[in-house]
Amino acid sequence: MVLVVRTDLGMTKGKIAAQCGHATLACYKAVSKSNPDVLRTWERTGQAKVALKIDSEDKLLELQAIALSMNLTAQSICDAGRTQIAAGSRTVLGIGPGPVELINSVTGHLKLL
Repeated sequence: MVLVVRTDLGMTKGKIAAQCGHATLACYKAVSKSNPDVLRTWERTGQAKVALKIDSEDKLLELQAIALSMNLTAQSICDAGRTQIAAGSRTVLGIGPGPVELINSVTGHLKLL
């Protein structure tokens, strides 16, 4: 699973961690319904999660569209606005679990967070 974090929002480390948790859970729930075999494989192979960075909502939405067009699970998280950032701000995009090669074809150009 890949977690693509928006760096232009100025979130603290704790906020990023919370938003990544939301994205992981959203992807997990989606894949448990749509492709339980992929989920079981991910669970048996260590449940890898990689955090990457992106600098705009437009780029994040573009990645989401690409991932969805490749039949990957792609869940974006919108913040509730109770703490650091405005309500409705799209903070993180979770992609996967899924085939590593396929996910890398979507996110391989991004840098590690």
